[in-house]
Amino acid sequence: MTASVRSRIAALLRAAVPLVITAVAVAVLLRFPPDQYTFYPQCPIYRYLHLQCLGCGATRALAALLHGDIAEALRMNALTTLLAPFAAIYAAFCYRCILWREPVQLPQLPRPAVYMALGVAVLFAIVRNLGHV
Repeated sequence: MTASVRSRIAALLRAAVPLVITAVAVAVLLRFPPDQYTFYPQCPIYRYLHLQCLGCGATRALAALLHGDIAEALRMNALTTLLAPFAAIYAAFCYRCILWREPVQLPQLPRPAVYMALGVAVLFAIVRNLGHV
């Protein structure tokens, strides 16, 4: 096997693996809805403290988004639903970096933006648990 053939195979794998992983994850969420199957991980915070963490309902929200039900996704986890487009854009950016063999870098956010994001996350966690206390 020549070096150019190995290079071509490596480039194809580099391009295909993230897409295959994403396709498998989407297929699993579409075929096995999280509210009907128990193999999805359970949140230990909710299980032991009966409080919803920031991620509680995120898998169900993503499944609802894949089915096009935005209202249900917002009900399951509004923060995940609202951040999903930004995560998809960032994933596309990272995929481009992988294809072009560039380093993937975390975005350098200004300190006030980081504090604001943390504040929104804390506020979201508090508000979503007000009805559970």
